[in-house]
Formats: sequence, structure tokens, C-alpha cells
Amino acid sequence: MPTTISPQQFVDKWRKVTTTERASAQSHFNDLCALLGQQTPLEADPAGEVYAFERGAAKAAGPTKGGRGWADVWKRGAFAWEYKKGGADLQKAYGQLLQYREALENPPLLVVSDMQTIQAHTNITNTVKQIYTWSLDDLLVPERLEQLRRVWTDPFALKPTTTTAQVTESAAKEFARLAELLRKWGEPADRSAHFLIRVLFCLFAEDVGLLPRGLFSKLIERTRTRPKEFTSYVKQLFGAMRDGGSFLLETIPHVNGGLFDNDDVIELDSDGLGTLFRVSGLDWSAIEPAILGTLFERSLDPSKRSQLGAHYTSKEDILLIVEPVLMQPLRRTWAEVQQRARELAQRRDTASGGTRTRLDNELASLLLGFQGEIGGTRVLDPACGSGNFLYVALKQLLDLEKEVLVLMGELGLTRPFPIVSPEQLHGIEINEYAHELAQITVWIGYIQWLRDNGFGQPSEPILKTLDTIKQMDAVLAFDGEGRAVEPVWPKADVIIGNPPFLGDNKDANRAWR
Repeated sequence: MPTTISPQQFVDKWRKVTTTERASAQSHFNDLCALLGQQTPLEADPAGEVYAFERGAAKAAGPTKGGRGWADVWKRGAFAWEYKKGGADLQKAYGQLLQYREALENPPLLVVSDMQTIQAHTNITNTVKQIYTWSLDDLLVPERLEQLRRVWTDPFALKPTTTTAQVTESAAKEFARLAELLRKWGEPADRSAHFLIRVLFCLFAEDVGLLPRGLFSKLIERTRTRPKEFTSYVKQLFGAMRDGGSFLLETIPHVNGGLFDNDDVIELDSDGLGTLFRVSGLDWSAIEPAILGTLFERSLDPSKRSQLGAHYTSKEDILLIVEPVLMQPLRRTWAEVQQRARELAQRRDTASGGTRTRLDNELASLLLGFQGEIGGTRVLDPACGSGNFLYVALKQLLDLEKEVLVLMGELGLTRPFPIVSPEQLHGIEINEYAHELAQITVWIGYIQWLRDNGFGQPSEPILKTLDTIKQMDAVLAFDGEGRAVEPVWPKADVIIGNPPFLGDNKDANRAWR
């Protein structure tokens, strides 16, 4: 039978402990096991194959860090656990786990603790991420103690019930109401759409930490019955986001990217602010870029509002094109590169002196070369709409690049920062609403990926103008004398697109390489 300890004994002991993480972590975890009636890693799995302390994992991030990292505790199919000393930044510990998670088989929970607090972050695909927190005092409450026990016994019981698609659909419906209000007031559709896309980005930015947490939501809450005051504050905020600066004693990053090139604000009435207040309560960090642009285009474009609630192309459907056309050729090359890299690493590890240095350099050159190939792949969608295909392509490229970075760490090489970026995506779109949304969809997806994989946030300006996404007709152009000519498409390595919109020719109804 496992050793037992009462909740009060556990709390009394650990409330007094101030030793370092290294001195306390395993003792704390063993005591938790005793408290919850669970076996310790050594009791349950002496070989450390499925449940272990100090589980080795290659780190995926960090421009100067090399070699392997460690998850302090790991249980297959349940959790990866990282400890920090008391008072340390648990968000930083969580970022470390995000770097390891693929090498740790993507457990459903990523847990961090400083001995005084335990936080479990859900890590379940297509759901809104949720954080469960237990203080020492919470462990004296039977219901909370039982919830913590599920981290060991039933981690999927903590699975969030809200999907990212549901959050995105709810947000789009509320924005459609705002767009309709502005239409009734006679606001030009293009000005309304530009303003609402700015608001959309502010809500997203505060939930992912680009803006101070809760800044925009609090502004809405405190001025929702005072429209003129709301307008004044938002005008100041947009101005600060244009070049970077301060707002209400808070530091605001340089965002711009063309989205915040001026401080123009449309004054909302109390009804509009009430709608905005409701939508500010959503978790905007969880919106799904693969459907974001399409749904918001329908909300903001007067000619497409009748399509609200209609079917949209899902991420899974988009992958049916992106995967074979863009990714499979790269994955075939990656399989060959991996095999060659492991052979080189094995030879290097048995060599010495100049031979070892030469093989190490050859190994680094091989993997950096393939990283460069991924980062240099130009993707074109000639009818990109609001950017959903481009976003999915970007995410697949980033995920593959991360595999390269993980292997570099595993083989003891210094890992660079990811080089895949939105600038390698090219698009053509004639609709002005979709054109602007495509740029924001891609940037939101990129920012999400960096955050969700432990890479922080992009350098300032946060948004760069995506000149690679053109507003033009993809099939018809006119020369200087007004004669119809074939438009010039951007150069690309891969062309993808939504088949129904590529014409009635069977050969055209395929994406191609």
C-alpha cells in the first residue's frame, strides 16, 4: 500500500518549506502521491518507461541552448510536470513544457508547481485551453482534492467542454450584430469593417499578452454606458498601437502593420457597447484561424451576411489539399534528412578531435539547410479569400520546422529561432474585406503558434504589412491602354486553393506543385 499523509499534514509541512526546487521537487511530488493515494514513479514503474522523474526531452526552443532538457515528472497519457522554486514565474515553467511536449508524447495536461501552488494546463487539440489551479488551502477541501486526484487517474475528466470552433462562431455572430448596427447608422461598410477588425485584434491581443491583460475588456466594461468616453479612450489606444507608446500608464507595443496606421474610431451607442461587452468575455486566445477569416468576412461584408450559419470549409478539409501538395514532398525529404542526421551524429559521437568537429559541423549544416528549405518555400493561393488555406499551410510548415529544432536539440546542437514566417505566404484576393482579413488571419495564427509552442511573441512591430497578399483580380488585368491582359501572379513553389473557386476545368480543380 502507498504511504499516506493527511491533507492537514501536507499543508502544514509544505507551507513552511523554502528550499530550492532541486532540493524539494521529488519530495513534494512523493508527498502528493501519498496525499492522493497514488503510487510514486519508483513504486509504479521502477524502469521509468511510462512514469518517471527526470524524463529526458529535447527542447525545441532557445537560440543558445543545446542538448536535452528534462520534465521533472512524466506520466504517459496523463501529464508532464515542471517544478520551480517558491515565488518563481510559473508561466515560464509552462513555456518550458510547451517546448518539450512533442518529445513527451503530447500529454493531455501540462502541470507546473512552486510547491505552494499547482497549475494544470490542458493540452488537448481543438479545445479552449483551461487552467486548473490549486493552492495549499484548496487541498483541505475534499472536492478540490478529488479534482487534483484526476490529474493522475482521469486527466481527460478535466477536458474543456468548449471547442475553438464554438468560440470563433460565437465571436463572429456578435460581430455581425455590431456590423448591422453600424450599417443602420449609415457608416460606410469599408470603414466599419476596418474598425471592427481592429477591435477584433485588440481583444485577441489582450488575451495572448500582447496588450496588458484585460486592458481592452476593462475599458469596455467601464465605459459601456458612456459612448463618448469609450471613443476617446480607444482613439488614444489605437494611436499608441500605431507607433508604440503608453496608454493609461501601460506600455503599448508597436503593432501597426497597416491595421493601426491611424487612430480612427467609430462611436458606438450603448447597444453596441453592450454587444462588445458580451464578446469581450470570450477567450480570444482560443479562436480558430482556419475558420476565423471566413466567418468574419460573412459578418462584415454586406453581400455575404446571408451566408452566416452556412457551411464553411473546415481545417480538416483544407488539410486534404495542403498535406499532399505542400507537406508530403517536404516530409519525404525530412525522412531522408533525419536518417542522414542520426548516422552523422552516431559517427560524430564515436570520433574525436578534428574529425568530431568536422562531423558536428556537417550535421549542423545538414539540419540548418533543411530548416532553410522549409523557411524558403513560397506558397501561393490565387483566390485566397480570407486566408484560411494560407494559415493552415503556415501552421503545417511551422510544425515541421519544430520537428527539425527538436532533433537539433536531441543531437546536441544549438537551436535557432524558427524562420518560417507569414512573409513566405502569397495570396491574391479581389474582395477588400477578405483581403484585409486574410492578413490578420495569418498573423493571428502565427502569433498563436509562437505562444502555444513556447517561442514567446514576434518582435516589434508585432504586425508587418503583408505585401505578399495582393488585392487584385487573379484572372483579368488591363494594360496601360486598357486592353485585357493576363495578370502577373507572384512566383511560388507551391500553389494551393479551394477547388470550387478555381474554375470548371478538371485540371484546374486541383492544387498543384
